[in-house]
Amino acid sequence: MEKPWLSAYESGVPATLSYPEQTLGDLLGDTASRYPDKIATNFILSYILGGRFTVGGALSYRQLNDLVDRVAAALADLGVGQGKRIGLMLPNSPHYIISFFAAMRLGAVVVNINPTYTSRELQHQLVDSGAETIILLNLFWPRLREVRAETPVTRVIVAHVFDTLGFPSRLLVQRNQRRAPEWVDVPAAPDTFFFRDLLRHAQSPPPVHVQPGDVALFQYTGGTTGLPKAAMLSHKNLIANVTQVDAWVVDGQPGREKILAAIPFFHVYGMTTAMLYGVRLGAELVTVANPRPIDHVMRIIAHERCTIFPGVPAMYIGIINHKDVAAYDMRSVRVCVSGSAPLPAPVQARFEALTGGRLIEGYGLSEASPLTHGNPVYGTRKVGSIGVPFPDTEAKIVDLETGAELPFDGVSQGELCVRGPQVMQGYWNRPQETAEVIGAAGWLHTGDICTVDPEGYFFIVDRKKDMIIASGFKVLPREVEEVLFMHPKVMEAVVVGIPHPARGDDTVKAFIVPKPGEPPTAEEIRAFCALHLAPYKVPREIEFRDELPKTMVGKVLRRMLIAEAQG
Repeated sequence: MEKPWLSAYESGVPATLSYPEQTLGDLLGDTASRYPDKIATNFILSYILGGRFTVGGALSYRQLNDLVDRVAAALADLGVGQGKRIGLMLPNSPHYIISFFAAMRLGAVVVNINPTYTSRELQHQLVDSGAETIILLNLFWPRLREVRAETPVTRVIVAHVFDTLGFPSRLLVQRNQRRAPEWVDVPAAPDTFFFRDLLRHAQSPPPVHVQPGDVALFQYTGGTTGLPKAAMLSHKNLIANVTQVDAWVVDGQPGREKILAAIPFFHVYGMTTAMLYGVRLGAELVTVANPRPIDHVMRIIAHERCTIFPGVPAMYIGIINHKDVAAYDMRSVRVCVSGSAPLPAPVQARFEALTGGRLIEGYGLSEASPLTHGNPVYGTRKVGSIGVPFPDTEAKIVDLETGAELPFDGVSQGELCVRGPQVMQGYWNRPQETAEVIGAAGWLHTGDICTVDPEGYFFIVDRKKDMIIASGFKVLPREVEEVLFMHPKVMEAVVVGIPHPARGDDTVKAFIVPKPGEPPTAEEIRAFCALHLAPYKVPREIEFRDELPKTMVGKVLRRMLIAEAQG
């Protein structure tokens, strides 16, 4: 097919790449053999004494590789084997990195779980995936306890944030955490184990023949419609996408970079652009469990001299608008990749002026591991564009009615379809929905409506699906609406995303028609939603109406509501 975007590639970025026939377990092992004494993960919790002392801990690639083997052997003894699903409900931490690569070495399948999920959301994911094992932070254990009897989970591994820390950080963190009101003591039980004990395991993991084509990850996503479902991503898919990212960042320096790992690893965007790319590069992963408040991130960049910073627009917006931004020297940052939501051009310009680095917008989706497009790091960028397809990635736009391929003329609008080695194997246990989004020729229908200019730069103009991007995460309107309909005072409800000009993402807004009688208050609705939904899904704005605008066949006119809300 025609690929006009190839002329936009920078020198050093080939049209096609050679992909290693390796698994993700091999990825870490290869890096550990090349850079055994380099810092692999630098876990930053805080600074004290005016920043002269770091509360946290670092692991070299040799140490990380050894701990991965120990945990893999311990998991195998507990019954985790090839093809078994293992849920990870962890923040960015050494626990996540060790657990992920241990699962990879056993041929197990990681199920990424958002730590902010409510018990209801957690139950759905565990049941749907069939996960028998879960590794989670002790603070999240009460939510699992509520629903565990209704899930297939047979073994629970409890981690504490200080498990991998040395003296004196371990003592400081342990003492402070135990005094915190949110601290949770998990009782010992025959089917409950502790991460610190897995780290002490002395045996080697059993030999397992893992193939690159085997499924490595269940990444839950809304796809184009319906409740969250698992995109099945293989070792080959993820290795391919990391190889593409490595080629795209033309000046990446193996063994010398410091990557700010502040976007969540449980989201495939953070997993690929921070964790996996960092390991491939032999970089130091400056690992941040919680990027809020944003001055915590600013302080870490300044102290640690981070060079690569993958993030979301809200993070860059928060930095440039911080009242004390001038007090932080962030000029070590050289390359930033922004994803998950549109990047406003003024934000890009201001951030680059502050750091001297390059901030580029990319595009992807969970079903593609996730990246498919990006603006050249040092080449031509176009305002409002998601850039051009990565090497070995084909892209086209098709007519929404006929499916016919449309020209790259900058005017025609059609659904974006992509094809490449990073595209998923399909949705777990969803053959019909898989067939709806991946055609016989392997084209993944993204659900996003684009135009393409003659030079091959793609511009998203709308969403075919009604997906909301809030705080960098996808919110399914239907899922929120189902919770609203559970409220006894709600007769009708519809949820939409209202574009927020300052943050660069969407505000979740609910339009509600109350039942006759005593109407609910907005505070009452939010409190009810907070019991059943992760915080980023709870509507920030609530508007009560006598009726909702609808078509002749009774379908709610979402776009009309969005237009009215925008004035």
